[in-house]
Amino acid sequence: MATDHEEPQPQDDIPVPQGHEVIQAYLKTIDGSPGVYRMLDHESRVLYVGKARNLRARVSSYARPTGHSGRIARMISMTTSMMFLTTRTETEALLLEQNLIKQLKPKFNVLLRDDKSFPNILVTAKHDFPQLKKHRGAKKEKGNYYGPFASAGAVNRTLNQLQRVFLLRDCTDSTFDSRTRPCLQFQIKRCSAPCVGKISPDNYRQTVKDAEDFLNGKTTAIQSRLASEMSAASEELEFERAAALRDRIKALTQVQTAQGINPKGVSEADIIALHLDGGQACVQVFFIRANQNWGNHDYYPRVGADMDAAEVLEAFVGQFYDTREPPKQVILSNEIENVDLMADALSFKLGRKVEVLVPKRGEKADLVDGALRNARESLARKLAETASQARLLKGLAEAFDLPAPPERIEVYDNSHISGTNAVGGMIVAGPEGFMKNQCRKFNIKGEDITPGDDFGMMKEVLTRRFKRLLKEDPDRERGMWPDLLLIDGGAGQVSAVREIMQKYGVGDIAMVGVAKGEDRDAGKEEFYRTGKRPFALRHNDPVLYFVQRMRDEVHRFAIGTHRAKRSKAIGASPLDGIPGVGAARKRALLAHFGSAKAVARANLADLEVVPGVSKGMAQKLYDYFQPS
Repeated sequence: MATDHEEPQPQDDIPVPQGHEVIQAYLKTIDGSPGVYRMLDHESRVLYVGKARNLRARVSSYARPTGHSGRIARMISMTTSMMFLTTRTETEALLLEQNLIKQLKPKFNVLLRDDKSFPNILVTAKHDFPQLKKHRGAKKEKGNYYGPFASAGAVNRTLNQLQRVFLLRDCTDSTFDSRTRPCLQFQIKRCSAPCVGKISPDNYRQTVKDAEDFLNGKTTAIQSRLASEMSAASEELEFERAAALRDRIKALTQVQTAQGINPKGVSEADIIALHLDGGQACVQVFFIRANQNWGNHDYYPRVGADMDAAEVLEAFVGQFYDTREPPKQVILSNEIENVDLMADALSFKLGRKVEVLVPKRGEKADLVDGALRNARESLARKLAETASQARLLKGLAEAFDLPAPPERIEVYDNSHISGTNAVGGMIVAGPEGFMKNQCRKFNIKGEDITPGDDFGMMKEVLTRRFKRLLKEDPDRERGMWPDLLLIDGGAGQVSAVREIMQKYGVGDIAMVGVAKGEDRDAGKEEFYRTGKRPFALRHNDPVLYFVQRMRDEVHRFAIGTHRAKRSKAIGASPLDGIPGVGAARKRALLAHFGSAKAVARANLADLEVVPGVSKGMAQKLYDYFQPS
């Protein structure tokens, strides 16, 4: 169990000591217990999080005035205080360290920037004819889960292949229950139409079992059985059934061929390969499940120029599995410092043995070589894109008279229909392209805004944005503030935004309005700045294309957010807000009365006879719609 203690902070009126002398003083207060330490700067921001088998021994290594790399020396020089968490074991310390790194994002740690979850395939268990579908997130729905898959594209391809081979339904239960004739999926031979009795429950259950056997890697047995059934059908002169079985065998073979890497000796593993080049890193992860390749994903963790492969890879593995379930084997391209400790930590997390290894020869080494080649090629592409992006940002600075290429560009747009379901959208771009995890949507809330008032909407969006920035990063030291604002609009929008910026004292931020220009044609954009004449860029200028891409991206984002909000409003029902009325009761009420309006007009006696509605619930419904 971890225990936490923090030394008293220096008083503000005394010069704050920094560096190895501060660290030296802490050696008197800590012992040789395992645990986690944090190094903090003069504003109590966490610089670094580390773990140790022996806290005193590890901290003493930072107390030396010399012998450190440039990165570590800078970190020590900025340290004004430390915090310590002692744990019972070093394994606990490792798990706690990675958790804190992900929460605090310290400046001097390796940091995994992309932390999204991976999709799975779910075979549902609550229906007589199970559904095959994609699932992402917590595994709350009953059924069998298969994954993870590296991307939505990978899982969608596998689902399409499974539908071709096993003809399982992908429709929702409500759609299934309402069908009276086969849908298009049946016509194109992607579903066996169990909804209208085209296949018996026993035969459907067999195809479900076949699909799950395939996802478990038992493909040979499936092909043998299908081949036997095809021969039997031919002998019985059932040529149509034999042809259908032949097509299924052919589709199954195509699935296996399309997967590419299908290792015979590796049933369940993640292949993790690291490539470092010029202070940049790419980690390639291949997911092997049931002896099949279920896709790969590349990551670009934040690293320092003097970090070695062992440090980067250990930090990546710890953070990668902090919120994910590890497989039986984790196969690495490089040795890490604490391989046994990492294996113990992952085994503890999974509840069964996890093996962490670095193969030297054989099939596993070949798999690592393939992943390493992908990492090398991905990083080369990334560096080329970054160089191109740097040139665009430099050109943007020259075009808009900025003092330096912007590190963070925020682009804003609004979307609505006659003022209804109004939303604002913000996208962010920088040296590495679009930052998708920084996009924000703003539901327009202002009651005093006239419907369709674009100026008022933009004022509200920027007011909320600047209020948040001033609250979360008032000193502009955390990289949250934009260097450039791009507003979709002309002089009116620029004037409205400038008014808000001056109100909150942030008028030093560069801001440009992007208007469509003559005939609202792309390529004839005009740019508006406060106190300056509008101007345009050359039709073939790469900077113009860059601005158009950003403007189109925020427009797409804002419209998508607006459509989602509008669809939700259209699908809303008066029954949605009633406590105790879930999906089942809602269906029962609508089936009995025909509409939500009819439910609202119903008397108490009529409500009491609805299946699944008790007298108490009927009274609650009646009181909700008839409060008088």
